[in-house]
Amino acid sequence: MKPEIARYLWELLWQEYSSRVSYARIYQEMITAAGGTIANDHIALRSLRLKIDSPQGQVNLGIEYLDAIAHFLGYAAAGEYFFPDTHLYARHYRHPLQEEWDLPKLFISELIVEELPQGTQELIRSTVSNFTPTNPPKTDTSTPAEIARQLQPIFTRPWPTPQHSIVEEVNKVTQYGAWVLLHGYAVNHFTGYVNRQQTSQYPDIETTARGLENLGIPMKAKIEGSVDVGLRQTATHAVTEMVTVLDTTGKEIQIPWTYAYYEIAQRYMVKNEAGKEELFDAFLGKNAQQLFKMTRMV
Repeated sequence: MKPEIARYLWELLWQEYSSRVSYARIYQEMITAAGGTIANDHIALRSLRLKIDSPQGQVNLGIEYLDAIAHFLGYAAAGEYFFPDTHLYARHYRHPLQEEWDLPKLFISELIVEELPQGTQELIRSTVSNFTPTNPPKTDTSTPAEIARQLQPIFTRPWPTPQHSIVEEVNKVTQYGAWVLLHGYAVNHFTGYVNRQQTSQYPDIETTARGLENLGIPMKAKIEGSVDVGLRQTATHAVTEMVTVLDTTGKEIQIPWTYAYYEIAQRYMVKNEAGKEELFDAFLGKNAQQLFKMTRMV
């Protein structure tokens, strides 16, 4: 039942994400038109490592919060990554039935709020202090599809509309933090899995990225990683949306801000500790560090 719930949930989130990120739909159309298949390598989520009081008691808004959802779906942590220069930490999760159910990996990161300047910490805390948790799903009488729909609201912003001035001030210190204040737990990106495209027109990450560029999609200038380390990744630029914030009088206004990009990834065979070749199934911190920057406001 758990992998079935996960598949329903990721499909719901994909529908929402791809309606906002047109580049993802264009990728899907491009590969399908070439007779290829679509698969998702991983889903990335962002969060804030910050403890706050809620009606259910103290809650950590970081990976700890999303970890509970991942475990509910049957996922297990499989690796961790440190980014001290940007005060970020991340884990990736893998489902034990990943291949059987064609489930994506999860890459969940968090901003370590306590490492930021005191003023920035206070601005973030004041914005998220009215956190509203999502009710746990009713698993006794619900179908997998119904449980997935009950879980879907988790992947939104669970605190009130932030103030424009706060978003701008936080963005001066951490663009990641400003993004989370605006978008909460909304999907940061899905990832097209190049290995599964199975089309001679787009056999690798280079031809795929070039194909997207030829369709007018702005792409990251560099492909991160290498064949030797087992993973190469690149991405579209992030789309910009009009988001709602509060002005100094408390009135809702609209401002432009980045939302999400679409990533593509290709994996390669590497030697494991026993000297046996296997497909690299983890992530590279250096690659991730560069991709975090794709949502910065220029």
